[in-house]
Formats: sequence, structure tokens, C-alpha cells
Amino acid sequence: MDVELTFTTADLAHTRFAVSPMWEVVTSYRLLRTAAGNVPHRHWLAEVRPRVLALGLGSGLLSELIPRDGYLADFLNPTPARPFPDLPEELAAIRATAPGQVRAELDLLAARLPSGGEEGPGARALRADPAAGLERVAAEVTAYWEAAVAPYWARIRQLLEADVFGRAREVAEYGTGHVMAGLHETIQWEEGALRLAHRVCALESGASGLGVLLIPSAFVWPRVLTRAATGESPQIAYPARGVGNLWAERGSSASEAVAAVVGRSRARLLAELGTPASTTRLARLAALSVPGASQHLTALRDAGLVSAHRSGREVLYARTAVAEALLSSAAA
Repeated sequence: MDVELTFTTADLAHTRFAVSPMWEVVTSYRLLRTAAGNVPHRHWLAEVRPRVLALGLGSGLLSELIPRDGYLADFLNPTPARPFPDLPEELAAIRATAPGQVRAELDLLAARLPSGGEEGPGARALRADPAAGLERVAAEVTAYWEAAVAPYWARIRQLLEADVFGRAREVAEYGTGHVMAGLHETIQWEEGALRLAHRVCALESGASGLGVLLIPSAFVWPRVLTRAATGESPQIAYPARGVGNLWAERGSSASEAVAAVVGRSRARLLAELGTPASTTRLARLAALSVPGASQHLTALRDAGLVSAHRSGREVLYARTAVAEALLSSAAA
């Protein structure tokens, strides 16, 4: 179905952008369950899917709350309180979800089960004891985040922030309507109304004065997802610009330039961290001993250039936003 959102002056005044870790959790989790073939995230999928399955996260409570298609539990995407919330903030909001809201959204999920399908054990336990169930949700989200998103977050967040800042500049130059019309091919702006085609879930059609929350996402591509809750701004998660280049490797010239600053071995390690890796794998890729690689990684971590994330029994190292910016500047 198509949805039309009518805008008042107050709606335009309250329309804003935000970057949400939980939107990346739910969209990437759904992608892991459904994606196949040639998609922008195929290398990420190949790395992360075995890791997530090994942790038992492919069939837990999250799989019941995030079906392969259609409606997913709205409480997983609380309204961001500020433009760039972190995951603990959003998990706190999830834990604070009212029991009535949890059960109502579980009812919506149950109503969309295939004929003869039954609510899963995780959803039944969540319905019986929402407070305890939400703690389990938060624990699963945290485990999934550490394995699938956190090691890549510096690169993803850089993409999302660039989208927000670029569109904010366009708002100043061309106006809010122009920017909203350019979010996605299914979104149109005409005569004070925002039209969204092919929506699975309904949005409030009348003007509310709450505006709309626009959330760029790396993993929602090629679709747009929406969330609506009474008394809250509708949320529209749309594909961030540049998703196709998200996983592009840095050129050798950037690594050479950085080597003059941090040394050749450490620059090589940073270059090999285009995708997160363990100490042993990095030592092999960079032709270093494991103790030598460990020493260099410790120095890079102390300098704020790499971060470490535990995934089960494995520790994965990843470039930080500082390292991404350093390599980007060197390549320019």
C-alpha cells in the first residue's frame, strides 16, 4: 500500500536526521537471514554469517522478533533521543519498553505468522515476563553487535555521518522537501505531503506536528523501512549514499603515506584491517610473527587507531574512525 504524510509548518520544523546503531542491528540481521548473490555487502556477509551462526544467534530470540520480511518488533527501534546515540543508550530505551507495548507488538508478529505457524519459545517467554525477556533481547543484541557490527562500526558510522552532513547542507541550500524527495525512489514530496509507495506497515497519515525522523542506514539497501508509534515521530530508514563503496579497499599509496608516520609494519597492519581480523590472521597477512603483530596492535590501540572486539573466543581488531580518516586523507 501507499502512504501519504501531510506536513504542517511544525512538522517541517521538527523533522531531523539521526544515526541509530539499532537500525543497523535490525537491518543487518535481516540481511544475514535473507541475502544471497551479488549485493554490496557480500564480503561482509561471507565474514559475518559463520561467526553469527557459531554463536547461536541465527535462531534465538532476535530471529523471532526480526522475521525475514514484513513487520518487525517496533520496540527494537526506539526513537533516538539525540542525533548520534550509542548502543547502550538505545538498549536502555529497549529495556524501558512498557509491557503492554511488548505484548501488543508480539500480537502483531503472531498475526503475520504463516497459516498454522506458532509463536516461538522466545516470544512466548517475552510475553510472559517482558522485563526478563527484554534483558535477554539486550544480551542477544550486544552479542550480535560485537560479532557483526562493532568491528566495522567506524567505517559504517563514517558513511552514515557523511550522509547526514551532506543532506543537512542540501536542506540549507534547497529546502527540506527537496532533500526528502531524494531519499529513495519510492519517496515523493508534493504540495506539502510526503508519499511513500509500497509500505508494508502503516504510518499516521495526518499532520502531527512531530515531524519525521530520517535515519540513513548501510544495511537497509535497496529498500526503505518505516516505524510508527503513537505520540512519536515516524521514522524512515533509507539507504545512505555511497553504500556501494562502503567496503572498498584503500590504495597502496595511502598505506605508504601512513607508513612515514607510524612505521611500515603498523601501516601494513592498518591496511590489512579493511576487514576485522584476529592477531594470528593479521600476523600471517603482514608477514609478522604473532608476538610482533600483537605488540604493534597494542601500540596502535593505545594510539586510538585500532579497537578490539570479542566474538565468542576470538578477539577481532578493527580500524577506528581516526584510522579511517587518516587513511582517507592520505589517499586524497
